[in-house]
Amino acid sequence: MPEGDKPGILDRLRARFPWFDHVMRAQERYKRANGDFFAAGITYFTVFALFPLAMVGFAGVGFVLARRPDLVAEIEDRIKRSVSGEFGQQLVKLMDAAINSRTSLGIIGIAVALWAGLGWMANLRQALTAMWGGSQPAGANFFHTKLSDLLALLSAFVAILVTIGLTAVADAGLVRRLLRWIGISDVPGLGLGLRLLAVALSLAISWLLFTWMIARLPRQSLSFASSMRAGLLAAIGFEIFKQVASIYLRAIIHGPAGATFGPVLGLMVFAYITARLILFSTAWAATSADNLVAATVPPPAPAVITTHVRDAEGLNVGQGLAAVALGALAALGISWARRK
Repeated sequence: MPEGDKPGILDRLRARFPWFDHVMRAQERYKRANGDFFAAGITYFTVFALFPLAMVGFAGVGFVLARRPDLVAEIEDRIKRSVSGEFGQQLVKLMDAAINSRTSLGIIGIAVALWAGLGWMANLRQALTAMWGGSQPAGANFFHTKLSDLLALLSAFVAILVTIGLTAVADAGLVRRLLRWIGISDVPGLGLGLRLLAVALSLAISWLLFTWMIARLPRQSLSFASSMRAGLLAAIGFEIFKQVASIYLRAIIHGPAGATFGPVLGLMVFAYITARLILFSTAWAATSADNLVAATVPPPAPAVITTHVRDAEGLNVGQGLAAVALGALAALGISWARRK
């Protein structure tokens, strides 16, 4: 075999290790389906949706404080003691304005949050569909699509709330306080066991959430069982990334610049990496052996032979003069030769 025809190192590794070939197929599907582009869009809508959600949160706090004037007075007194001068007065006026405009603030926040949430869900569903090798159905009704996205958004919201609640219940600190209240907190090795239990429960909860997202959110009917391994892959990567992100946040929040910009940058990186994990895991599920289908290669188009006919052009003035000069020189040469 010639030297240039030998397979490269990646080809040899793919032929030798089936799992590596599967990873490479998933990466090719991810790149071909513009996974980074979709992950960036999901990150944008995730960060953008936080602002209207914060508005809704402020409105809810405003409704609570409007019924508790004693609590409002206590908060204002603490603000004035903590922040002196004109800035403290501005904070108090800002809080009073938020309480007075709580209704409009809540309505605008809900409307913008709904719009941003629909954009987030539409981008996520389209990305998952692309990873599975599908596309947006042709001729889909706009209102039917938005209604479907709204139902999927509400389902995802409920699933995320349940996940957060179960994660909080499985928190090692909460369980440790419960055991301390019962009176059995001094058992040797209990702290390590509770931490491992919390990680295992968090991993199981994330597994269920990611499996549901990979199997139910794409715009096509898919098998739930074929998405479980992809959900487990995403959950393991997500749990590892959570541990790294917690170390990152603890390291940057001590300085003033880190406290100001660190959480925002951390949130963006967290959303982007999580989106990439979900999309790559979906591509991994779509390229598994039980989901691959034989591609239909269409026959080549018939060959078309086109004949180009070009008309011969006549001599121009310069070419004519050159021909006359060459003819005269040839005649002179022949005459001289005949005399010799």
